Amino acid sequence: MAVISKGLEGIVANSTRLSDVQGEKGQLVYAGYDINELAGKVSYEETVYLLWHGHLPNRKELRDLERNLRSRRDLPQGVIDFIVAAPKSSNPMDVIRTAISMLGLYDTELEEDINVDKNRIRALHITAKIGVIAAYFHRARQDKSLPPVREDLGEAAHFLYLLTGDEPKPEAAKTLDVAFVLHADHGMNASTFSARVTIATLTDMYSAITSAIGTLKGPLHGGANEGVIHMLEEIGSEDKVEAYVDDQLAQKKKIMGIGHRVYKVLDPRAPHLRDMAIRLTEELGDAKWIRMSEKIASLMKEKKGLNANVDFYSATVYYSLGIPTDMFTPVFAIARTAGWTAHVLEQLADNRLYRPLSEYTGPEVGKKVAPIDQR
Repeated sequence: MAVISKGLEGIVANSTRLSDVQGEKGQLVYAGYDINELAGKVSYEETVYLLWHGHLPNRKELRDLERNLRSRRDLPQGVIDFIVAAPKSSNPMDVIRTAISMLGLYDTELEEDINVDKNRIRALHITAKIGVIAAYFHRARQDKSLPPVREDLGEAAHFLYLLTGDEPKPEAAKTLDVAFVLHADHGMNASTFSARVTIATLTDMYSAITSAIGTLKGPLHGGANEGVIHMLEEIGSEDKVEAYVDDQLAQKKKIMGIGHRVYKVLDPRAPHLRDMAIRLTEELGDAKWIRMSEKIASLMKEKKGLNANVDFYSATVYYSLGIPTDMFTPVFAIARTAGWTAHVLEQLADNRLYRPLSEYTGPEVGKKVAPIDQR
């Protein structure tokens, strides 16, 4: 008899060499490396290489990857025209999703999508361009000029440069780079699963990444960190934190950024982001947000036994970097493109169409069709 598992919880849908999430131990592994070993020691580009190739690059391999990414940042003019013409009130994730899909229109060899080498090049194109798309839309909706892409900045620094029009300080670029590493992959999460399900039909990579972006947009997945800042703004001050938490718990409402579907102990990414949030807020001279966050985390651990997750502190990090709240999920998408593209390549290497069963709960068979005039 088939076993029903809502949300596929506990079901192993595939094997992967890319990442492993050990929820009971609070451990995240990328291709054999504990996330605590990688964070702060390798760049996002090194992490991209690790996920795509299974090992960390040497100097030449890293230089080649950096050159390949940086040389592919230019967007087709049609995509730029769309970004500029998109309604200024659009959700940035909707614009990114549509623009990534549009990139497929400019791929003249799309019908050969199962070719491994061509898909590696597509992975380069998507990874190089997604940050440009996100930053360009943010500037376009403010009627600001679109800075020309540069080839002398890493992925994190280049995104911040395009977003603001100014070259970022090294500490800001390093902070975002570490955040990118922490978000690069995370097992069979919802958006990664949707990318693998889509590519398993042998459609094209752009369609698969479009599926992933649409999935990440949801507030139960990538949108959670936006909710953290909205929550902090709603609370307003440190002296109101406990009353807010008690009220939310009394109404059985969720505290954004607390708890995780997989981790039963502390999310291993959270301490890294917490440390960065503390450092950034101290440098910016306003530690109110992190003090409020720490108090919420402490209360939720005490009252419910729940820990802060990666969204809880990433929100304060991005906010302190001057990234607009509705761009938090796009930042997540930019980072996760490394994992999405790696999973697509892995799926294609040993593909099988996903076709789970479902339990029918409708009326028993035997109903008869009545003539339309008798219904």
